[in-house]
Amino acid sequence: MPKTEVILTHSIVGLGAESDQVKVAAGYARNFLIPQGLAIPLTAANKRRLESLRQRRAEREAHELNTMSELAASIAKMLLKISVKTGADGKMFGSITAGTIVDELKHQCDVSLDKKKVHLEQPIRTLGEHQVELRLHPEVNARLRLQVDSSTPIEAPAPTPGEGQPLAPGRASSAGRAAGAARTTAAPEGRAAKPGREPRAAEPGKAPGGREGRPPRARPERKDKPKGAAAD
Repeated sequence: MPKTEVILTHSIVGLGAESDQVKVAAGYARNFLIPQGLAIPLTAANKRRLESLRQRRAEREAHELNTMSELAASIAKMLLKISVKTGADGKMFGSITAGTIVDELKHQCDVSLDKKKVHLEQPIRTLGEHQVELRLHPEVNARLRLQVDSSTPIEAPAPTPGEGQPLAPGRASSAGRAAGAARTTAAPEGRAAKPGREPRAAEPGKAPGGREGRPPRARPERKDKPKGAAAD
């Protein structure tokens, strides 16, 4: 495929910047670069434009450096919060990628950024705070604080039946009744006789309780009347 040389008039990713002389496919230059105003053919007349192109390039790069330096200072003060769904064990569903961070920066902070400038060694899959590196410019890097929280509500444990509910008036729980019965039964056993005192023996002639014994009372004999006797 034949090649041709052109002078770039605009910065093209992967190809070059203003004033760069590059070799490209002839069809690519003829059908895209030159018609779009991104390049001009390399001729003696066009070479005289190189100085103005270099000056414009220097101004553009200085402006980009200043803009990205200011953006880096602003990002250093930011805290980007992203809510994700998690399971009962606290593990995330899915992950956070460079595209997710770029979208949230635009939505929350009104910062437009190419996701290629977000450098992640691997997608984020854990909750908590993370430090994300942003490569804003060949000479400017920034650190973004990212807070990942769970949006899944925490379920409270179900209460035990009857727990926390007051008992009805006049009613006691079975455990309370059992404890009361145990105290009532154990009370007599817990009483001990006072030391140094023995039970008093009954004195002769006295009945227990302190009353003196009395002889049995004699009853008069009853005489039966003979049958058939006349009454006086």
